[in-house]
Amino acid sequence: MDIRKKAIWGWAMYDWANSAFATTVMAGFFPVFFKQYWSAGVDVNLSTARLGLGNAAAGLLVALAAPILGAVADRESARKRFLALFAYLGVLTTAALYFVGQGQWAFALVVYAMGVIGFSGANVFYDALLPEVAGEKDVDFISGFGFSLGYLGGGLIFLVNVLMVVIPQRFGLADAGQAVRIGFLTVALWWGFFTLFILFWVPEKSTAATETTTGNIWSGGFAQLGHTFGRIRQMKTILLFLCAYWLYIDGVDTIIRMAVDYGMSLGFAVNELLMALLVTQFVGFPATLAFGRLGQRIGPRKGIYIAIGIYVAATLWGINMTRKEEFYVLAVTIGLVQGGIQALSRSYYSRLIPADKPAEFYGFYNMLGKFAAIIGPVLVGGVGLLMRRLLMPTDPTAADLAAVGALAARWSMASVLILFAAGAILLYFVDEKKGRAQAALLHD
Repeated sequence: MDIRKKAIWGWAMYDWANSAFATTVMAGFFPVFFKQYWSAGVDVNLSTARLGLGNAAAGLLVALAAPILGAVADRESARKRFLALFAYLGVLTTAALYFVGQGQWAFALVVYAMGVIGFSGANVFYDALLPEVAGEKDVDFISGFGFSLGYLGGGLIFLVNVLMVVIPQRFGLADAGQAVRIGFLTVALWWGFFTLFILFWVPEKSTAATETTTGNIWSGGFAQLGHTFGRIRQMKTILLFLCAYWLYIDGVDTIIRMAVDYGMSLGFAVNELLMALLVTQFVGFPATLAFGRLGQRIGPRKGIYIAIGIYVAATLWGINMTRKEEFYVLAVTIGLVQGGIQALSRSYYSRLIPADKPAEFYGFYNMLGKFAAIIGPVLVGGVGLLMRRLLMPTDPTAADLAAVGALAARWSMASVLILFAAGAILLYFVDEKKGRAQAALLHD
C-alpha cells in the first residue's frame, strides 16, 4: 500500500472507530437506558426534555471551544494530538457509563455529556485532516468514503451489541440491562483501538511555530481566532454557507439523536427500534459511497439539496406513522441520505476555506454544527412539553396520558421541518465561485 492510500485508509478508519459511539451510545443504547433505567418511572416527555438538554449542554461546551482549539492546533501542527486527547476522553467516559447506577439520571447525563464532548471535539481535528489526504478532484468521494466506513464499522459493533441485548444468555450475560452496560465497554475498546490508525498512518504538515511556551501558544491561538473571525465576517460566502449548514444539519443531528426516543414515545418496542437503527447503518454504507460519487458528478450543493428534500419527505412520513413497519421504511430512507448530506457538506466547505488553516476554519464549521445540536434537541423537547400542556385534559386517564404523549411527540418532531426549510433557502444564495476567490485571497 503506497503512502497516500495508507493515509486515506488511516483517515477513514477514524470514522470506523468513533461511529461505534454514534450508533451504540448516542443513537441506540443511551436514549433507551436513560428512559428505562436511569429515568425509570419518569414521564416520557420529561425524560425526552432532559435528554435534549443534556445533548444541548454538551454541544454548547464543544461549540464554544472548537474555534480556539482549531486555531491553536493549526499554529502548532497539533491536529492529531488534539484528536487523540478528545477521542480518548470520549473512550474513558463511555467506559464510565458502565458504573452509573439505576435512577442516577443526572450523573448519567454528565458522563454522557463528557463522552459527547470527546466525540465532537475530536471530529474538529478529524475533519481538518481531510485536506491532508484528499485533493480537490477526489475530496467528495474520500469524505463520503470516511462516512461510509463509519456506517459499516458502527453497524457491525452495533449488531453485536443488539444481539447481546436480544439474546443475553447466549453471551453469558444475566439480562438485557447487563448487556447494555457491557455494550458501553465494547464501544470504548473499539473506539480506542481503531483510533490508532489515524494517529500512525496520517501525516500532518508542519507549520513554522513561533511560540514556544504554553501561555504564548494559547494567547497566540486566541489572537489568530480573533483575526480569522474578523475575516469570516467579511467572507459572505463562508458565512452564508455556515448559517445554512447550521440550520439543515440541526435537523439531521436532531433526528439522529432523538429518533429512538421518539419511537419509544409512540409506544414502539425497544428491540424493534434498535433493529431499525441497524437497517439505517447498513443502508448508509453503500448509499454514502454513492453520494460521494454523486457529488463528483453533479456537484456537492445539488447533492445536499437532494438529501434535504428526502429528509423533509421522511419527516412528514415519520410524524404520521402508526405501525412498526413504517418505522423500518423510515430507517431505510434516512440511511440513504444521512451520511451523504454530512459528507458532501464537509467536502463542499473544504472548497470555500483557505488551505493553510483547515483546523481553524473547521473549528467554526463544527462550532455551528454543535450549536445546531443545542437548538434542535431543545426545540424538540420544548415543543413536546408545550403541546403536552396544551392538549392534556384537566383530569387525565391512563389512556389520555398515552394518547397525548404520542401526539405531543409528533408535534415535537414536526418542528424539525422548519430547520430543513430555512437551511435550504440560505444554501440557495451561496456562490461557490465567489467563495473560492475569497479563500485564495486569504491564503497566507
